[in-house]
Amino acid sequence: MAEKKYQRLTFQERVIIETLLGENRSKSFIARKLGRARSTITREVKLWVQSPGDRYSAEIAQWNSQDELQNRRNMSKLETHKRLRCYVYRSLLEGWTPEQISGRIKEAHPEDPVMRISHEAIYAHIYSHPQARLNRRLIALLPQHRSRRRPTRASKKSKGPIKDRVGIECRPKIVELRTEVGHWEGDLIVGARHGSAIGTLVERKTRYTLIVKLRDKKSATVRRRFAKSLLSVEPSLRKTLTYDNGVEMAQHKRLASSTGMDIYFARPYASWERGTNENTNGLIRRYFPKGTNFNMVTEQ
Repeated sequence: MAEKKYQRLTFQERVIIETLLGENRSKSFIARKLGRARSTITREVKLWVQSPGDRYSAEIAQWNSQDELQNRRNMSKLETHKRLRCYVYRSLLEGWTPEQISGRIKEAHPEDPVMRISHEAIYAHIYSHPQARLNRRLIALLPQHRSRRRPTRASKKSKGPIKDRVGIECRPKIVELRTEVGHWEGDLIVGARHGSAIGTLVERKTRYTLIVKLRDKKSATVRRRFAKSLLSVEPSLRKTLTYDNGVEMAQHKRLASSTGMDIYFARPYASWERGTNENTNGLIRRYFPKGTNFNMVTEQ
């Protein structure tokens, strides 16, 4: 009698697994329901559910399985290593950003060289085939659901009439290294019809974030509220602030005087020069999407 060959789980079976897991059914129950070995179900679920908060997705698990059958030539690290790919997909399902995944995986697997990946490699993988069904699903899990990545190129245009601004090219090089605490990035998140806003201040090394409620976007208001927030931290943690070219920072010299900080301005249309702040604003936008009236949002 010929030995029965192992058959991969089908998409329909994975849908049943997802449904029964949602009903808190045991792996033994699921195995009996599908007529599968318990080890098959255990192995499948363990890839995706490793802690109580993890979620199993039949669609992503199916595409992950199909991807293994494709030609492996010229495959990236994420495509080559199944454990790494499962970790990334599982984390995206839990709402993590590629930047968070890249940082947290080092803590979760400190001695495993395979479990290392940069956020840029994750983005490259997601956008490798932006029209493919799986990639569209992955893009939908990102904070900003753009169908294509924006090119990172600077414009030579000048943005605003900020008097006596000091450009980022004059900022000490040590700020770029993130080796010491006390260097901040700032910006505004604007609400519905530009009628309201909140301010964000992020420390570059620790990612410690101050969210500042604003009555309006006037430069005097921004200066007073930013000064109050920054003065709440130790003087040794107030060294520099790198800001966008928004006119709300017209009183930057008075802000620098009251806080003891040196204030620098990024190049126009070069948001990546304040990447920490931009990524933080993207996370905040998950809770306060475009169209939010920040005048209706309390300090709490």
